This record gives sequence, C-alpha cells and structure tokens, in this order.
Amino acid sequence: MTNICLLMTSVGLMVASGLIALLVSRWPRVASAMGCVGTVIGCGLGLVPSVRVLLGQPAEVLRLAWSMPLGDCVFVLDALASLFLVAIYSLCGLAAIYGAEYLQSYRQRRSLGPPWFFFNLLVGSMVVVVTAQNAVLFLIAWEIMSLASFFLVTFEHEDEGAWRAGWTYLVAAHLGTAFLLAMFILLGRASGSMDFASFGSMSQPVAHASLILVLAVVGFGTKAGFMPLHVWLPEAHPAAPSHVSAVMSGVMIKTGIYGLLRTLTFLGPPPAWWGLLLIGIGLVSGVLGVLFALAQHDLKRLLAYHSVENIGIIALGLGTGLLGLSLQSTPMAVLGFGGGLLHVLNHACFKGLLFLGAGAVLHGTGSRELDRMGGLLKRLPWTGWTFLVGAVAICGLPPLNGFVSELLIYLGALKGVRWATGSHLPLVVGVVVGLALIGGLASACFTKAFGAVFLGEPRSAQAAGSHECGGLMRLAMLVLAAGCAAIGLLGPFVIVAMAPAITVVAGMPSESIRATMAGPREILSAVVAASIVLLVLTGGLMVFRRWLLAGRDVSSTVTWDCGYARPTARMQYTASSFAQPLTWFFRVFLQTHTKLAPPVDFFPASASLVTHTDDVCREKFYRPMFRSVGWLLSRLRWLQHGRVQIYVLYIALTLLALLLWKLE
Repeated sequence: MTNICLLMTSVGLMVASGLIALLVSRWPRVASAMGCVGTVIGCGLGLVPSVRVLLGQPAEVLRLAWSMPLGDCVFVLDALASLFLVAIYSLCGLAAIYGAEYLQSYRQRRSLGPPWFFFNLLVGSMVVVVTAQNAVLFLIAWEIMSLASFFLVTFEHEDEGAWRAGWTYLVAAHLGTAFLLAMFILLGRASGSMDFASFGSMSQPVAHASLILVLAVVGFGTKAGFMPLHVWLPEAHPAAPSHVSAVMSGVMIKTGIYGLLRTLTFLGPPPAWWGLLLIGIGLVSGVLGVLFALAQHDLKRLLAYHSVENIGIIALGLGTGLLGLSLQSTPMAVLGFGGGLLHVLNHACFKGLLFLGAGAVLHGTGSRELDRMGGLLKRLPWTGWTFLVGAVAICGLPPLNGFVSELLIYLGALKGVRWATGSHLPLVVGVVVGLALIGGLASACFTKAFGAVFLGEPRSAQAAGSHECGGLMRLAMLVLAAGCAAIGLLGPFVIVAMAPAITVVAGMPSESIRATMAGPREILSAVVAASIVLLVLTGGLMVFRRWLLAGRDVSSTVTWDCGYARPTARMQYTASSFAQPLTWFFRVFLQTHTKLAPPVDFFPASASLVTHTDDVCREKFYRPMFRSVGWLLSRLRWLQHGRVQIYVLYIALTLLALLLWKLE
C-alpha cells in the first residue's frame, strides 16, 4: 500500500470508529473504548507514511474523480504536509489515550459517544486540511474542522461560559473563512481552476500576490491566533476538555500556519515587506501573548495566552525566512524557516504536555485557579515533574526542544543583521530583542505557575485533598515529556532532517540547506554534550549523597521563617503578588485592575491583593464593534414582518436584481 493510501486509510478508520462510538453512546465505556482505540490505531497508521516522507521519501499524489466543478479531488503527501501530520498524529494519539481516562468522570452526567465522534472527526478533518490540494476540498475540510471543534468546546454546554466561548470561536472561525473564500476566488479566477497545482504554476503581478497574502494572513491568522485576531483562543481553550485543549492548542491552530505556508508556495518571490509584516505580527503576538499570560490566574487561560506567544515565535521565524529570500540570504532564509517549522513540532509537544498537566491538576483538585492550589508536587508527583519538563521546554531553555528551534531563529536573525540595511535593520534587530524578552517573561510566568500550583503549602481544602491521575493519563504525559527531551538531545540530527520540509517552502535544494545547518549543528552538539555532562554529574552527586546518608537517621524540619513559629499558607506569594511588579511595569499594555487591601498596624488581621486583567483587544475593539453592528442591525427590524409572503417577495426581488445585473 502506498504512503498516501495508508494515510487515507487512517482517516477512514478514525471516522468509522467515531461513528461506532456515537451509535453505542448508551454504553459509555464501550463508546470510549471504540473512540480511543480507533484514534490510536489510525494515528499509528498515519504516522508511518508521514515520517517516511518527512525523512526524504518522494512526495505522493492521490487524484480522485468527483462532481465538483473547477478541479479534481486531489491529495498530496509531501515533506511540508508530513511535518504537520507528524505533529497531528503524535499528539492526537496520545490525547486519545489520555481522554479515555479523563472523560470517565463525566460518564454519569452525559453520553460519551458524541465527544468521541467529534474528536475523531476533528483529527480526520485536520489530516484532510493538510493534504488537500484543491480549494473546494480544503474549505470543506476546514469547515468540518471548525464545526467539530465547536461541539467539543461546548461539551459542558450547561456552563454559560463554555457556551459563550464556543460561539465566540464559531464566529471568529467563519470570519476567517470569509477571507479565505475571497482569497481562493481570486486565485481560481486568475488560474481557471481550484487546484493548488494551477495556483503555483501561474505568474502573478506583485500587487495581486500581495493582496492574496494579506487575505491569507487574516484568514489563516484568525485560526492560528495572531494578535489581534486571537480573541477566541483564551475563551475556547479553557472551556474545552483538557485533552481537546491540548489538541486545539498543539496542532489545530497550526493548520493556520500550514495554510499560510502553503499559500506562500503559490505566490512567487516575496518582496521584503512580506517578511517585515510577519516579523511585526510575531513581535506583537509574542510579547503581548506572554504578558497577558503572566497576568492570568486561571491555569488553562494562562496556557492559552502562551499559545498566542508561541504562534508569535513561529511568525518571527517565518518572517525572518521570507526576508532572507527577499534579500537573497540563504543562511537567513534557511535558519528562519527551519526554526519556525521546527517550533511547530516543538510547540505541539510541550504545549500538549502542559495542557494535559493542567487537566491532571483539574482532575485531582477540581479547580483551575492558581490561588487555590499549592503543594501539589507532593500529592501529584508524576504530574508535577512532567509539567516542569514542559515549563522548561516552553521557556526555551537547554537541553529541551524549545531551545533548538528558538536558537535557529536567533541565528537567522543575527545573520540578517549583516544583510539587512535601512528600514529592514530595526525589525531584524527586533527579532533578537523580542525573542530575548519573550524568553525572560515566559520564564517568569512559568516560575509563577509552577510555584503557585506545585510548591509551598496547599491554599485550599481542594488542594490538600488532591490526588494523582491514573495510568493512562500519566502515560500520555510521560511520552510527551520524553519527546521534549529527545528532540532537544537529538537536536543536531533533527535540524538536518528538516531539510525536505524547508525545501518545499523556500524552494532551495536540500544540499544547500544541509550545508547551512552545519554551523548550528556544531553549536547544538556542544550544548548537548555540556548538558549530558551536567546531567551525569547531577546524577552522580545524588547517588553520592544517598550513599553518605545510608544507615543514618535523616529528619526534616521547616526552613527559617523570619521569626514566625507557625507559618501558614496565607504567608506565601500568591499568583497576583508574584507577578505584580511585572504587570505594573507593563500596565500601559495590560491595563490591569488592582484591588489592594494593605496591612494596617503592626499586627494586621488581614490584607489582600487581587488583580484582574481583561483582554484589551476584546474590550477596546471587538466588543464596541459588535455592539455597534448589533445596534445597526436592530434598526432593520422593521423588515421582519413575520409574514412568509413578504419574505418570498424579498427573495424574488433579489433574484430579479441579480438577473438584471447579469444581463448587463
């Protein structure tokens, strides 16, 4: 069986198992088993051909006859699609294993058949989105993906917040689709077909190509979460079940990045301002995303804003690559695209791990509020240590995977400092400064998150009575944590394996790309060697300490507590107080609302600091805009008479007007 046929078989298997789970909904355990097993087997089948093509096997095309006009039903499995498919299949298979246990707590309240059906449909539609080579097929799969994820976001539909988040997401998804529809109409009109191959074979004026790019940035950027098009993301991700949040954040929003990259392959040589546009979007999304994450008190909302941040980092890499192509700088283009593409895979790994960890915390405590947790590392050790791995990886620290992709973007930007001139130079320097700022703020944010959740003493009865998750949930988190370490420690080999995918985007030969990666490979080899030595020394010291203490009585006591004989959990830093210096410094962007009750006298009975940060884009732009639209539409209520014959007349007049316009 060819690679692409095996891929389509995996999609059919997942959709079929989802349908079976829906049919046996009255038996929750059976429905969950069918949905989970079908997804895991399907993801395993699809992962094999995806890895083969990513590592250098030739691309394959599957062409099927259908009755749709303007092109055929075409699928392609090339290196670019394979990179995204590896992320989709890997994370979705593990999320299904996790979800089989996670959803069991809901089986007394609702049927588990529908969520498994929509989960499998979501995974299958993402595969079709990434492999579709016809605009009509792409948009159909895109719409199925949006609807399936909407029903998963509204899984707890009795919760008003979940229902509101679902509708916010659905409106945003369809606004983005409107821009994509316009983009494909322009491309189809110019080429005479809706097949992607015809888009790539035609030559376009720069002005037309630039218009296509802008439509793609808005349409795909809405799904990806570019600021200020991100407002659905911090609402939908916390509302969905945690394994669904992991899939939406880890891979679903990356379909927007894929669509943007695939569109770039249609448009020919890029002018410099395309790269500068993506660099600007990346800086805004990266810096503001991590700032808003720092101000959050809901663990899943905090992680959702970090998705915006990491999409910004990917945009920085892609913008650097585009600018390199425009300036004819091979190192800048290769390192920029390589870092951006690798960060797609890395983000799927560590963000999936972090959302699964947040789900385990919610499963064990019943809460997502940082200020109601504390001391969970003793009670949830598996969750705590794997969450720590994800936190270190997302901060871009060696030797984990986030460091590898961010290093490539750093090196690409530093190469750009030599090539860029005039107005290009400030933004190229901004990539380096922005990445450094994002990394520092991310470290502060996850110090807050990990410290508030896992360290110290419990701040509530929920935290004190928490419990560790079961074996299936732990297995998924352990595999992802191992993936973060493996990609980091095998970084010198991973970046070379990225060459076929970079070739599709940059249009450069693989030999040139591999030669460019020689320098970064040496740097990574030195970092990996130093990290291994450090790990060995640390392990040796731990063994030596245990040997020294063997046979001795070892006792423990509290640390020095500044004279307090019996410290309490209320003496700990809260999430608000820990982040307050940074949120105050960036108050012009965050506009955080603070409620402070300071301590009074020498022996205060109470004191408190409470902060709340709304999304500025939502409150200052989208909410007033939709209120204005609502007010304008309310002025047209006089057209609604409730009489069917009047509505038929409206339709007839519209058809008559269209007919007259066509006759002209």
